[in-house]
Amino acid sequence: MKLLNLDHVAIAVRDLDIAVGAYSDRYKVAPLYREVVENQGVEEAMIPVGGSFIQLLQPLNPETPVGKFLSKHGEGLHHIAYTVASIDRALSHLKAEGARLIDTEARVGGRGARIAFVHPADLGGTLIELVELSDG
Repeated sequence: MKLLNLDHVAIAVRDLDIAVGAYSDRYKVAPLYREVVENQGVEEAMIPVGGSFIQLLQPLNPETPVGKFLSKHGEGLHHIAYTVASIDRALSHLKAEGARLIDTEARVGGRGARIAFVHPADLGGTLIELVELSDG
């Protein structure tokens, strides 16, 4: 398994419209993608920066993982995401290495990507998302 790229840095926000507006005003950038990802309980905006993204995440309700994060920690860094060639091989490798996984199987996330999360307690106290982009 090899990490291919920094896919995105995710920032939890209370109001996506305000956050998108602030990025636009201050940094002159705009989302390339904006969508509701029901199975993740978020509305997200993906702002391109070089070959990566800033992902702004607004929870759909307070009981979602991002909603609980905001309640406990406030707005700020939620997770970092790395692109991998094969999420199945990456998860198999991490299981064999004894990594603490949140997801033992991939699920579908934003942009139609296959994703899986590694627990923050596994390495460095940061939630890590693995991303395998779709061909489409």
